[in-house]
Amino acid sequence: MKTNAYIAGVGMTPFGNHMGTPLRELGARAIRMALEDAGIEGADLDAAYMANGGGALIVGQGLIAGQVALRHAGIGKIPVINVENACASSSTAAYQAAAMITAGLHDVVLVCGFDKLYHEDKARTFAVFAAGVDVEQEGGLEAELEKIAEHEGVAIDDTPGAGRSAFMDIYALSALVHMKKYGTTQQQFAAVSAKNSYHGSLNPNAQFQQELSVEDVLASREIVYPLTLPMCSPVGDGAAALVLVSERKARELGLKQPVRMASSVLASGWDHDSDEPTLLEHCAKTAYAEAGVSPGDLSCVELHDASAPSEIIAYEKLGLCDEGKGGELVASGATRLGGHIPVNTSGGLLRKGHPIGATGAAQLIELTLQLQGRAGKRQVPDARVGLAYNGGGNIGTDAAATVVTILEKKDL
Repeated sequence: MKTNAYIAGVGMTPFGNHMGTPLRELGARAIRMALEDAGIEGADLDAAYMANGGGALIVGQGLIAGQVALRHAGIGKIPVINVENACASSSTAAYQAAAMITAGLHDVVLVCGFDKLYHEDKARTFAVFAAGVDVEQEGGLEAELEKIAEHEGVAIDDTPGAGRSAFMDIYALSALVHMKKYGTTQQQFAAVSAKNSYHGSLNPNAQFQQELSVEDVLASREIVYPLTLPMCSPVGDGAAALVLVSERKARELGLKQPVRMASSVLASGWDHDSDEPTLLEHCAKTAYAEAGVSPGDLSCVELHDASAPSEIIAYEKLGLCDEGKGGELVASGATRLGGHIPVNTSGGLLRKGHPIGATGAAQLIELTLQLQGRAGKRQVPDARVGLAYNGGGNIGTDAAATVVTILEKKDL
């Protein structure tokens, strides 16, 4: 979808352990910051798209989580749409809000992703992620993984999901396949985590701000081979919000550093043939075409590094390098601040954190700050075009939902 929505304001809480803070308060805090940044009041909103993934299981707040958070922020009456699309929830919310603006139905729309995943009972946390697959498929996720492993000729852990998120088994399997096909090494996966730890050390909102070396990453506790703990995104709590406006409203507000959502593509996984483009390749190709840009035009990228191997694979699917060359790309330093295409300058999911409902909105906030020159110590010089990729859930051999969004610095 080619859009004509502008980002007028952003706000987010630090990500981390907020067990003592109500879910509704996390959302309200990010909303207040975004409204202040945009220079508007809650009464100026035409609608709100509120994204949450774990609220029902973690705090028991389902069905109307968005209305509850908005009420806590002093906002009511407007249409509220609650969005749940796994880790892609708030990316989906932004897609929907931009569509309404582009269609001319609204001028000012709030997008907020907010979530809590920390719980004293870890089984409750793991249950959130376990719901992101087809829970009624015959044999469950274990049978699906075994089928893929047999087809690819790799061996996997014989107890998928034992004491960890089942998605780590999915990521480990994709890593093993990549290693077998292209010679990618565990050291190259560790280089992703080390790079993102450096970026996260510069981000005051990041959940983890300690810089790690490749050696530190490799020496950490193994989760499931080849993944060590720093190669896996953590659970987390937090909220992120954006105010999207029409071009007319952007002019009225006198936005000094306009950032336009040039394109946004949402698509769902399907049982595709092995020679078909993946879901991410499909979304990226469409988003580039609709925005009128190519991978070479990108200044920076925020992508879904739920595991370190996921980032390397995404490099290739987004066209940042040739197939099989993702490991070499990260090892070269190209995706680190100072390289020619910095990736996950926020610290990514690995270090900024991954409160699933808030993740997509947080990616868009990082890109907005970069394009506006407000990213502080992690600023990419002269950033003009940014891409966000966020995936969620699992269907067969691919994500259940993927969103690719391209932002551009655009004069009004």
